Amino acid sequence: MKPSILVVDDEEDIRLSLTGILEDEGCQVIPAEDGEQALACLYQQEPDLVFLDIWLPGRDGLEVLDVVQKEYNELPVIMISGHGSIQTAVQSIKKGAFDFIEKPLSLEKVVVTANKALEFRKLQIENRDLRSRVKLDVVQELTGETRAVRDLRDQIDKVAPTEAWVLITGDNGTGKEIVARSLHKKSTRNKKPMIAVNCAAIPEELIESELFGHEKGAFTGADKSHVGKFELAHKGTLFLDEIGDMSLKTQAKILRILQEQTFEKVGGKKSINVDVRVIAASNKDLINEIKESRFREDLFYRLNVFPLHVPSLRERAADIPLLLEQIVRCFHQEHGYQPIVFSEEALGLLQQHLWPGNVRELKNFAERMLIMYSGQELTPAQLPPEFKSSVNRTRDSQGEETQARDKEADFKAARADFERRFLAKKIHEFQGNVSKLAEAVGLERSYLHRKLKTLGIEY
Repeated sequence: MKPSILVVDDEEDIRLSLTGILEDEGCQVIPAEDGEQALACLYQQEPDLVFLDIWLPGRDGLEVLDVVQKEYNELPVIMISGHGSIQTAVQSIKKGAFDFIEKPLSLEKVVVTANKALEFRKLQIENRDLRSRVKLDVVQELTGETRAVRDLRDQIDKVAPTEAWVLITGDNGTGKEIVARSLHKKSTRNKKPMIAVNCAAIPEELIESELFGHEKGAFTGADKSHVGKFELAHKGTLFLDEIGDMSLKTQAKILRILQEQTFEKVGGKKSINVDVRVIAASNKDLINEIKESRFREDLFYRLNVFPLHVPSLRERAADIPLLLEQIVRCFHQEHGYQPIVFSEEALGLLQQHLWPGNVRELKNFAERMLIMYSGQELTPAQLPPEFKSSVNRTRDSQGEETQARDKEADFKAARADFERRFLAKKIHEFQGNVSKLAEAVGLERSYLHRKLKTLGIEY
């Protein structure tokens, strides 16, 4: 097959020039004139390589590069610019670009750099396939022995065999997808596929096509019909990750499918019936999103049949030694790194770290340490500076929490004193008649009676 290359530049002459050079080299070229169009093209058909201009209208090339690195991290990107500088080149390479080419473009430079990037892409795919054959199942399991993790596993075991829809909440990097896959694996639908959709990664104009599918000719560029995720998940499980990022319009259509288990493709008229178990996840506070009119209340209660919360790593710090042991073993198996051992002092510092990136951050940290200190025992001296200062940050945090609790206690005491004086005065005015006082201050009689008793007011 011809390698496909996405060329993103707002100058038509540059697009045509690159297209001619690359097609002469036997490549298929996909042109795009701005960042939004480029991301739409990426989602429809992931290419083998991207030529990306830095200076684009709207979302510039560096912003598009950030998205590519996040969502398509194995895709090589060659940055191009007519306003090149050493600083710009360094910035793009730091962000993960494969290389940087200045305008005016040199035919030889374009061809040589493209061939290197395509060869790099080929090697990445081969390495990924090899790693997948030996990848340990342990990294796909919910690992830990703290009470929070044991309780979560118990809940998974109870709800997995049922048909109940599940809403998983938790911070980024805590392992919400691992929980979803565990639910599917332990369900009666495990012989059928689990289809995962990252709602935050799909452009708004394409999400309906991706979820529901489309008919040929439904919109510009729809040169063939497309089967949507709901249809692919028939008799299986559909995992809607980061559902809080879905638009209200799409939420309404999701709600209808959940209610009726039927839908139409974009551009289609035929109703398609599906049997799908939906598992949703979000790192957002959906109750707050409802208050801010960004999430449908009816969809929330439809999905929230069985809520599961994945604890952050700082809530289960005692699991860090076990997690590190399994992560190190996994990297040893996948990449051949010699195992490392953490001293008790080093583990103590790691357990006091806040870990804002949760288990994902822990994995990245472990790989970094394996690269630097393969086969060694790590003491606090080998840990990066941010971990050595965790103790001070923890103490500062504890001090702030203590001050906050003291202020809250002062406020509660002041409030109770005010209520006592106010109600003592009022009960005297109403000559001890609690019913009349309750009506006057707008409280239930039984509640007011308990309040008077708690505050020690006799009447």
